Amino acid sequence: MLDRLPPVRGTYTTNAPLHNKVWFGVGGAADVLFEPQDVSDLQHFLCHTPRDIPLFALGLGSNLLVREGGIKGVVIRLGKAFQAITVENETLITGAAALDKVVAQTAFKHSLTGLEFLSGIPGTIGGAVKMNAGCYGCETKDTLYTADVVSRDGSLETLSNAGCGFSYRHSKVGDDIIIVSASFQLTHDDNNSIAERSQKIKVEREAAQPSKVRTGGSTFKNPVGHKAWELIDAAGCRGLKRGDAQISEKHCNFLLNLGNATAKDIEMLGEEVRTRVKEQTGITLEWEINRIGVE
Repeated sequence: MLDRLPPVRGTYTTNAPLHNKVWFGVGGAADVLFEPQDVSDLQHFLCHTPRDIPLFALGLGSNLLVREGGIKGVVIRLGKAFQAITVENETLITGAAALDKVVAQTAFKHSLTGLEFLSGIPGTIGGAVKMNAGCYGCETKDTLYTADVVSRDGSLETLSNAGCGFSYRHSKVGDDIIIVSASFQLTHDDNNSIAERSQKIKVEREAAQPSKVRTGGSTFKNPVGHKAWELIDAAGCRGLKRGDAQISEKHCNFLLNLGNATAKDIEMLGEEVRTRVKEQTGITLEWEINRIGVE
């Protein structure tokens, strides 16, 4: 495939393993992994890459399951050039590859409130914008001002909050669009108050969710009027296993890799949960984890 890709200033890696780039620790390889040097390098790549070559943007891999057959086409991973964070008065501007928790810490250092919830989300800003990440009653859309994105034709565009088309755990930013940066409109507050809210999120998260394990975060979206974990628990799925994949006993909306699970084990266990919940309640759970690649 390399002979069909344009010359770049960044790096190409062929047959690139992905299991070490996703939290579940499973999955196959990408045909090609591209790590652009900067925005213009990414624009050049997108503009000159044949349209029949599939592209996929990979962040921290915290809410992603890669199947054993790997990903066909090119996986794009943004590096250090996309991690810069700056603050101008009450506006925080960050690259898409910046870690959510680092963005939250930066806001705190500048006495800015509105992003405390990010301290409880293990991902990058690009992923947070893409899926309107949130927890404990707050979502990315609440404070996002703009998002800079590069389209498949290489053009750079700034989307407004409304232009992102946010809904619950979703945005209308297409899979062929790469988020490169975002700005957030925040407000000043007392540091003690900000720290108190952040600490509360941390304590609640550690008490309710599994930690120091291979997982993909929340597995299913909360159906309207319901909590996914309650439906899963009522269907008798707490602790359910398939191979080395397990439904967490601590929080049953979390799928775990106990050590040697395959991507198929994890995905099929999730599908079994969906079947049981459907039979028990008539409600169809929607995956929140993005499952990609060839089986």
